[in-house]
Amino acid sequence: MHTAAVAPIQPALPGTTAGPATVAAALTEAAGRWPGADALEVLPHTAGVYGIAAGAVTYDALHGLAVALRAAYRRAGYGPGHRVGLLLDNRPAFFAHWFALNGLGVSVVPINAHLRAAELEYLVGHSEIALAVALPQRHADLAAAAAAADRRLPVLAAGALESEPSVPAAPFAPPLEGADPGLSTECALLYTSGTTGRPKGCVLTNRYFLHSGAWYATVGGLATLQAARPDGRGGWQQERMLTPLPLVHMNAMAYSTLAMVLTGGCLVVLDRFHPSTWWDSVRAARASVVHYLGVMPSMLMKAAARDDDRAHAVRFGFGAGVDRALHAPFERRFGFPLLEAWAMTETGAGAVVMAHREPRQVGSNCFGREGDDVQVRVVADDGGEAAVDEPGELWVRHAGLDPRDGFFAEYLKDPAATTEAWAQGWFHTGDIVRRDVDGQLHFIDRRKNVIRRSGENIAAVEVESVLNQHPAVKACAVAATPDDLRGDEVLACIVAAEPLAPARRVALAHDIVGHTLQRLAYFKAPGWVAFVDALPLTASNKIQRGELKALAQALPGQPHCVDTRALKKRQA
Repeated sequence: MHTAAVAPIQPALPGTTAGPATVAAALTEAAGRWPGADALEVLPHTAGVYGIAAGAVTYDALHGLAVALRAAYRRAGYGPGHRVGLLLDNRPAFFAHWFALNGLGVSVVPINAHLRAAELEYLVGHSEIALAVALPQRHADLAAAAAAADRRLPVLAAGALESEPSVPAAPFAPPLEGADPGLSTECALLYTSGTTGRPKGCVLTNRYFLHSGAWYATVGGLATLQAARPDGRGGWQQERMLTPLPLVHMNAMAYSTLAMVLTGGCLVVLDRFHPSTWWDSVRAARASVVHYLGVMPSMLMKAAARDDDRAHAVRFGFGAGVDRALHAPFERRFGFPLLEAWAMTETGAGAVVMAHREPRQVGSNCFGREGDDVQVRVVADDGGEAAVDEPGELWVRHAGLDPRDGFFAEYLKDPAATTEAWAQGWFHTGDIVRRDVDGQLHFIDRRKNVIRRSGENIAAVEVESVLNQHPAVKACAVAATPDDLRGDEVLACIVAAEPLAPARRVALAHDIVGHTLQRLAYFKAPGWVAFVDALPLTASNKIQRGELKALAQALPGQPHCVDTRALKKRQA
C-alpha cells in the first residue's frame, strides 16, 4: 500500500545533495508521493476557449507525459544550454514541455501570445532560442520574426497534451554538452519591461523556482498550505489553487506551480480572468486558494451582492495591488483575506515580503514586514535611511552568506544593467515605499518609468519607439494616467507632423492606435491619445518625465485628448 508523506517536499539547498535540485526532479518526487492526486485541472470554460479536453491530470500522468516528451527531445538533439520558446498560453501542455525540457538542462522562454512582430523579432534574436513550441496559428509570425532576426528557428506544433510529437532536429549542438542539470542551471528566461527601451531577459535558475515554491509551501500564517494526504475514500485531500494569471509571469510559473508541486496540490489555471464567471470557476475548481491582481477585486465588487457570495471554500487570496478603499469591504463581503505581497521577477522569493499575519493593516497598501531571511532598506533621496513614514526607495537582499540567493542570476547579455541593479550590494527595486512605526511596509508608487496596466508592465520607451514610426507623428511621449478599472492606462502625447484640424483628431488617433496594435501587444497600445503642440523637454531635449506624468493626469476628458480604450482588444 502506498503511504503518502504529509510534509512538503524539501528541495536541495546550495552546497547540499539531499532533495530535488531541478524542477523536473521535484515533479518526479511529487509523482512518487502523490501519484493519483490531481496535479492540474482544466475547467470546462477554459477548455472551450482553448479547444482542448476538460478534466484533471494526475501527478503520475503528468510525470509520464514529461518523461515521454523528454525522450523525444533527447532524440532530436536538445540538451544542456539550449533554450526553447513556449507559446502555449495557459494550456496544460506548457507544463508538460517545461518539465520535459528541464530534465535535459534546457531552459524555457515563455512567449506572451499577445506579442507582435517587433517584439517577437527581438525575443527570438536576443534569447537565441533553438526551437519554438507554439500554437499552429502563430507559426507564420514566429517564422517571420526568425527571418527578420536572421535566426534559424524550427517550430513544433503543440496545444493539446501529447507524449510523442515529431520534434524537429536541434539546429545546433547543446552549448553545454555533458553538463548535469542542478540548482544553478538556467531553468527559464523571463522577459520583464525595464525603464529604458527593450525588455530585459531575467535568467532564472532551478534554485529560483524551487526556492519560490518552498517559501510559499512553508511561509505559514494565514497563507498556510497543507501537503496532500489520502482522504480515506480512495482519493486525496489536497490544496486546490485557482489562478487566472499568465504563465509567462513569475507569479503563476514560479510561486503557484512550484508551491503545488512541492505540496501535492492541484493547480487550476484559467485562460484569463472572467469577472462574470469567476465565482462559478472558484466553485467548480473547489478552490482553497486564489491568486489575484488589484484590478480583479475592483471588478468583482462592481457586481451586485448575492446570497451565495460566501458559498465557496477559499481560505485566502494571494496577490498585490488591491484598491485600499475596497480591501476591507471585499473581505467582509466574500469572507476571506486578500494577502498583499511584494516581489519582483528579479527577486523571486529571495526577497519576498507578505502581509500574512495579523495585524495586516487592511486598507493601507500594507504588504507586511520582511522575514528573517530578507534584509530591507528604505532609502531616502539623499541616500540615507528614510525616517518612519518617510517615502524612500526599497532596497532588498537575501540574508545570509549569499545576498543574491533566490534572486535572478543576471540580465541576459546586459552585465552593466545587472551591476547597476546590485549597486552597493543591494538590489535597487525602483519602488517607493514607507515603513510605519510598527515596522510594516506600505507601497506608495513606482519610481521607474514603467506603466502597470492590469498587472502588465509596459515600458514607455518601447511604446514611444513604435509610435514614432507612424508617418503622422513628429514626436511623442508616453506616460501613465489613472484608470478606475486597470490601475494605469497608457496615454500618448503626440506632436503631429502636419497641422491637425480638430475634426481629424479622432480618425488620426484611431489610425495611430491601429498602427501600434499591429506591432505591439494590445495592452501596450495607447488608451488615450492627446494631440499637443510640444512635449515637455529638459534643457538637453530629453523628455521631462515628471512634468509629463503631471500632464497625463489632467489630459483625459479634454477636447484634444481622444479616448481609444475601446480599440484595445485581445487579438487571436
